[in-house]
Amino acid sequence: MRILLVEDEPKVSAFIRRGLEEEGFTVDTAFDGDMGGRLALSQSYELVILDVILPLRNGYEVLSIIRQHDQQVPVLMLTALGTTQDKLQGFNGGADDYLVKPFDFPELVARVRALTRRRGHEVKGAVLTLADLTLNTTAKTVTRAGQPIKLTAREFGLLELFMRHPGRVLSRAEIAENSWEDSFDSGSNVIDVYVNYLRNKVDKGFEQKLIHTVVGMGYVLRVE
Repeated sequence: MRILLVEDEPKVSAFIRRGLEEEGFTVDTAFDGDMGGRLALSQSYELVILDVILPLRNGYEVLSIIRQHDQQVPVLMLTALGTTQDKLQGFNGGADDYLVKPFDFPELVARVRALTRRRGHEVKGAVLTLADLTLNTTAKTVTRAGQPIKLTAREFGLLELFMRHPGRVLSRAEIAENSWEDSFDSGSNVIDVYVNYLRNKVDKGFEQKLIHTVVGMGYVLRVE
């Protein structure tokens, strides 16, 4: 299991790396924010351990770079900055955990194992794909051909419904039952409106269309 450690203090970096390798992990190290960001984007890691006070780019900037390209890899902030505001900045930026220095190494190992174990469970059932369209139910992200697609909560729920039933024509009644609250007005065209919203975001600009209308029956997500 491969981990990226971004830590500018050589002694601290060596201590953490040696300890994690003794626990069976493979550890790559970076000593500044630029190197950390480049490695995070160019390699595949099960976890990133990220200091905040770094040369060239601070840890929050590196975290932002990571999250712009990868919503799934767990990130553990490991830093001497321990105020509530510091922690909120980390979590709001997309960190999965936050450990303040000085720390007990067994606690670090426990957090590392928890984050990598959680990632293993999430990936198994959380990622839905059709052609070049990918939806992550845990991270709440959607991409097509690697390009991020921003959806509202309602649009995300609608797309998830389609992706859990690829190739199946879903009637407006089924969509309403699964994606709308009890107060839904079956006489309105709100479902057609939202399907069009979704189609404009998912299919617009792509030659291959995935969301199709079946006249008199409903809508279907499929490759044609």
